[in-house]
Amino acid sequence: MPSTMILMGVLARPHGIKGEIYVDWYADSPLCADMPLWRQDGECACCAVRVLACRRHKGRPMLRLEGVTDRNAAEALRGQKLLADRASFPKLADDEAYVEDLLGCDVLLPDGRRLGRLERVECNLGQDIWVIVTPQGAEALFPAQPCFIVGIDVAGRIVRIDPPEGLLDICLS
Repeated sequence: MPSTMILMGVLARPHGIKGEIYVDWYADSPLCADMPLWRQDGECACCAVRVLACRRHKGRPMLRLEGVTDRNAAEALRGQKLLADRASFPKLADDEAYVEDLLGCDVLLPDGRRLGRLERVECNLGQDIWVIVTPQGAEALFPAQPCFIVGIDVAGRIVRIDPPEGLLDICLS
């Protein structure tokens, strides 16, 4: 197993009786059925998985995986992570970062105040939402749109944002 794995998605519910399974795909890029993928159940060791087919159904990606031939086998995979080796990804431009690199970063407001730590990213209907945990333990939901992201310093573990007026009032009060 490669040493640096990146979460690409999570296997969701099965579709039909032939073992197809929906996947909640987190990557910006189209589903990488040609790249080597690994499957992980919780914190267990990863195992290689081969994608035999990939298609979209009702706007969601759906996979057919080697060895998964019926609905029960697909259901047994529900919730497992799909991972890819970071080394197989293209080099990023200077103004780009992988979500994996942003998790745990301090999130700063325009005035330099620390809002909190970027805990996770949720993809809701094509919109990435950053879940930022404040020092008080509250969760601030932030729309990760380029117009609201001032800067990213991966090496310094800092993300600077400029949220729309009023968006964070509840979290900051």
